[in-house]
Amino acid sequence: MIREAALMNSDRTVYSVIVPLYNEEAVVQDSYKRIREVMDTTGESYEIIFINDGSKDSTYQKVREILKKDKNVKLISFSRNFGHQSAITAGMDYCTGQAVIVIDADLQDPPEVMLKMIEKWKEGYEVVYGKRIKRKGETLFKKATAKIFYRILSKTTDVEIPIDTGDFRLIDRKVCDALKAMPERNRYVRGLISWLGFRQTGVEFVREKRLAGETKYSMKKMFKLAWDGITAFSNAPLKLATYIGVSISAVSFLYLLVVICQKLFTDTTVQGWASLVAISLFFNGVILIVLGIIGEYIRRIYDEAKGRPIYIISEKIGFDEGHDE
Repeated sequence: MIREAALMNSDRTVYSVIVPLYNEEAVVQDSYKRIREVMDTTGESYEIIFINDGSKDSTYQKVREILKKDKNVKLISFSRNFGHQSAITAGMDYCTGQAVIVIDADLQDPPEVMLKMIEKWKEGYEVVYGKRIKRKGETLFKKATAKIFYRILSKTTDVEIPIDTGDFRLIDRKVCDALKAMPERNRYVRGLISWLGFRQTGVEFVREKRLAGETKYSMKKMFKLAWDGITAFSNAPLKLATYIGVSISAVSFLYLLVVICQKLFTDTTVQGWASLVAISLFFNGVILIVLGIIGEYIRRIYDEAKGRPIYIISEKIGFDEGHDE
């Protein structure tokens, strides 16, 4: 199915390409050139929206230079670093395209794959995600942890989230509008898109080695993203906490019966106070872990109740009059 309504109306932007940036001075120029070359081959109108997520290097200045030469480029700059998921959210809030593509600036996700996504979109698919069949330039540890995470997420969530996928994807305007209507503060965009449904498919690609610079996803950030994904779409951690609590209570009750029987029916004295102390400390540790899991869900409720904005914009450039600040 060809999306004739979107393509025949020349007054409307057909494609929006959202590019989050955080300290990407080493790659932003090359990223822009690759994306522009790919989008020019479509022969249709497009916009490239860079989101400067509180960069501390010269990323902002480099994007300003690009803006002077290309009217299709727009810039949203945050007041500080709000995170990758918040940057994607901002791009979707301000884009105007009938098809919205999210791609990182490091060129690990080849811009040429966007053409395959566009083909699938024109066939009638409303979500087209990039599926990684190989990951170049990544450590064995990162590959292994990523593989484990995606499979744990797939098994524990109530929503079918495609494995071996990231945020590199194309979504239709109706999907983007539905996503914008979701007010959640703790964003896990790829999970939210899967939750929305619509007609989805994937295109396979080989993830390339990073062009330059270093990854901005530290181990801490990766763990937070993984934890957000699990807690946002699954109550499995709460169920696990319940199972642990019930199991410990059952074992403790049985042990109590053993102690009482020894006291009443034998002359044996319960020995091993040191081991009892060790067991007690172990159980206390388990209890604290369970409380931590419960506390994490309560924290998410608290974050939502505060109602703070997902991001704060310090500057917008290149948007229509009435949208610039």
